[in-house]
Amino acid sequence: MLPGDTLAMLTFGQISLIVLTIIVLVGGICLWAYRQRRRHLIERYGDPEVARRIMRGVLWQGETAEQLRESLGTPADTDEKVLKTKTKEIWKYRPTKRNRFGLKVTLDDGIVTGWEQND
Repeated sequence: MLPGDTLAMLTFGQISLIVLTIIVLVGGICLWAYRQRRRHLIERYGDPEVARRIMRGVLWQGETAEQLRESLGTPADTDEKVLKTKTKEIWKYRPTKRNRFGLKVTLDDGIVTGWEQND
């Protein structure tokens, strides 16, 4: 018997069991990774609600730049203005066209103060 013939010898039930085993393993790995990330975020920020918001990609006023980066990732582009009393940044996400973005988040001194969503 040739090595390629082994697969042909498997029954439908055996193939189904192999596929099911792979699905369960992948699901278990994903669940483990989710729990690890959640645990890490709770340890880092000390608040399960903040961890939940970050993992769901929720924006909120008062969110720090670090939390925003954890939540939405690195922005596609940024603008920064240094004023007399504060630094104002616009973090741009979801590029749509040249110099157009689906989401712009405004931060004052590293804290989210608002956002504009264009769908």
